[in-house]
Amino acid sequence: MSKRLLLTGYGGFVAGSIIYHAREDWEVHALSLTEAPCRREGFTSYKFDLRDAKQLREIFEAVRPDAVVHTAALADIDYCQAHPQDAEEINVGVTKTLAGLCGDTDTRMILCSTDSVFDGVKGHYTEADAPSPLNVYAETKVKAEQAVLGTVSKGLVTRLSLVMGLPILGAGNSFLAKMITALKAGKQVPFPQNEIRTPVDVITLGRAFLELATKECTGFLHLAGNTCLNRYEMACHIARRLGFPEDLVIATDSNAMEGRAKRPNDASLDNSKARTLLATPMRNLDEALDLILEVDKGLGSRV
Repeated sequence: MSKRLLLTGYGGFVAGSIIYHAREDWEVHALSLTEAPCRREGFTSYKFDLRDAKQLREIFEAVRPDAVVHTAALADIDYCQAHPQDAEEINVGVTKTLAGLCGDTDTRMILCSTDSVFDGVKGHYTEADAPSPLNVYAETKVKAEQAVLGTVSKGLVTRLSLVMGLPILGAGNSFLAKMITALKAGKQVPFPQNEIRTPVDVITLGRAFLELATKECTGFLHLAGNTCLNRYEMACHIARRLGFPEDLVIATDSNAMEGRAKRPNDASLDNSKARTLLATPMRNLDEALDLILEVDKGLGSRV
């Protein structure tokens, strides 16, 4: 394995898929605050606070990566709203440090950003649309995007739509896993009817990030599925598909709830550029569910 990948946030949902799919072709060096999700040849983990710029630099210089994929972030929107300094240090500060290291060494860097950078007024956002963040989390991600593209000549910002799937390595933050657990127990699951998204499956993302790590494209790229629908409709569809009672899915309005940061209503993304650029196909909702269930079965089904 000649290609070396430096991956941040290895305890996360998306990073777990990247690690799983990288096992044949990449030597992965993964950084996080949490315990490593696996032990295997070609995988090295480093557990530390990524805000430690000195240690981050030392690891970067020792690994000399061919590419960096930066998935680590403080992504709890309401926590970020209540703790803006933490959000700034992690989402912006760490990104700036990594971008500086990649810029100085002309290393490929891919940032994992979000559809939340948009205000949700227009919907079907393209890479040419200007961000208009509604909350602290989104504001920090916009700053992170600017840090990468302003510093790294081989920098790419990927904006992800709502990520759907089951954890492959590590727990991550899977709404689908939580939903299935609740439905199996006969519990109601609330999903916002006001939030329109273009959900993308985590298997496709793992494959897409590794493909992008070897490409020369720069700028922005939207990684999203082919199906546009609100989150309540999506949850109802998933419940039907998995054989659970649809009436356990309860419609809510995320922007009518007290004590929560404002969310964009229609943050759907146009994935035309990704479908043209990538060999990895973007999928509709049913195709994504097929892929999720196929991989899950291979890992020992949890559904």
